[in-house]
Amino acid sequence: MRIGHGYDVHKLIKGRKCILCGVFIPNEFGPDGHSDADVPIHALMDAMLGALALGDIGKHFPPTDDKWKDADSMKLLEKIYAMVCSNGYVLSNADITIVLESPKLSPYIEEMRYKIASTLEVDINAISVKATTEEKLGFTGDGSGISATAVVLLACKS
Repeated sequence: MRIGHGYDVHKLIKGRKCILCGVFIPNEFGPDGHSDADVPIHALMDAMLGALALGDIGKHFPPTDDKWKDADSMKLLEKIYAMVCSNGYVLSNADITIVLESPKLSPYIEEMRYKIASTLEVDINAISVKATTEEKLGFTGDGSGISATAVVLLACKS
């Protein structure tokens, strides 16, 4: 078994599309970034890479490379998971926490879990997605940013 932890943060900007866990979230602000800036998926990918000591997403998909401009993070997740599997591991479970003041994400959580589980071809019960606020504290609390953490447990393929 291997455990990995991931963290990502992005500034929110007006007029940018908000995609979280592959799901479009109607909002006037979205995460700024080189790819689609899907913050929780970036944290999830970093957790998987970290569990196997394979670096981070910046190493595999550098923001200086135009090849990854506006990339769909769910497609990047597929690539990272293929690396995990080629190293002899599979996902046992993932626990993701999204920190965002607004909008409320509870109406989208099940669709997020489904998107991730479908992409990784795992049971939906292996995927946990939670959302919280920071009670108006810090950059997420004042609405200027979004962050996410992810923890994964990888198991050797049997």
